[in-house]
Amino acid sequence: MKALKCEMCGSNDVVKQEDLFVCQNCGTKYSVEAARKMMIEGTVEVRGTVTIDSSDELRNLYELARRAVLNDNSENASKYYNQILLKDPNSWEANFYSVYYTAKACAFDQINIAADSVKNCLFSLLKLIQESILEDGERLNAIKEITEKVIEIARYFLSVTKKHYAVELEMPNMLKLVEREIFVQNYTSIVVSVTGVLKELGDKLDVLYKGEYGVQSVACWKECIVLLNEIRPLLYNKTTNSEEIDFYKNQIRKYDSSYKLPELNKNKGACYVATAVYGSYNCPQVWTLRRFRDNTLDATWYGRAFIKTYYAISPTLVRWFGEALWFKNFWRKSLDKLVSSLRNKGVEDTPYIDKY
Repeated sequence: MKALKCEMCGSNDVVKQEDLFVCQNCGTKYSVEAARKMMIEGTVEVRGTVTIDSSDELRNLYELARRAVLNDNSENASKYYNQILLKDPNSWEANFYSVYYTAKACAFDQINIAADSVKNCLFSLLKLIQESILEDGERLNAIKEITEKVIEIARYFLSVTKKHYAVELEMPNMLKLVEREIFVQNYTSIVVSVTGVLKELGDKLDVLYKGEYGVQSVACWKECIVLLNEIRPLLYNKTTNSEEIDFYKNQIRKYDSSYKLPELNKNKGACYVATAVYGSYNCPQVWTLRRFRDNTLDATWYGRAFIKTYYAISPTLVRWFGEALWFKNFWRKSLDKLVSSLRNKGVEDTPYIDKY
């Protein structure tokens, strides 16, 4: 007689238990009639409906997936939740975690894509919860869990990125100007993608549920401000960054009127030409020029206009010519003369923290 073979997992370990045959590997149950047909050689015509009970298999998959989560095994968690999704497509848990743990298992150079994948699943996930979970307590628990996990993965991605760029973050002004610009672009790009996940969840919760889950929206927005503040010192144009921080401050205050912004990182960033000429952002000549920028130029409208124009043009000039000897020599004489004049007027050349 042909051995029984489970149609769900392919195992031959199928045992009769009372009136059913049960696969010992995946838990799928078969009626006696279905099992008899499985033992017949060749193609069998089956009339009527054969019901296969796969509830035990689904329970086993959930158990395996949750065990993988407890063991911090993102790869296995992703695998099992994707299998669950095929059998239980209306499960919010499988819809969320199949994407979440795939993203968490990504390589460093895929973090932008991984963050976007989590962001892109959130709207349909929240709609699914809204339509399928009618009990308020159960829905709240699901929303709270998703919020905690989104904040967790945002912090995880930031931690991995900081670790990857540890040297550059510790001594950004020791980099060559071109290297620094590449680092700033890469680092801020990742942080912006991760911030997008937090904004998406906070914003969509606020819109879809009309403020019902304001606590969770606020948690996302606060974390968003932390990340926007994280990249602030690296930006030479902080206008958009300031506008976003201000927007989410006002969003938070809809639910928490006492909220106060954390102290903002105000480092203005590199004096590009001077840093290229003198070789460091932190040297006596550049300290003098930074004081002149913050205390004299920034005090007038035309000085501020000059600063804005300078930061719009100088990065490109330095990227093209910053390593060229002729470029450094061209600017060195003028800058030396300006620095000497400023020192004679009492502008100090000691270590300096930027005003903004």
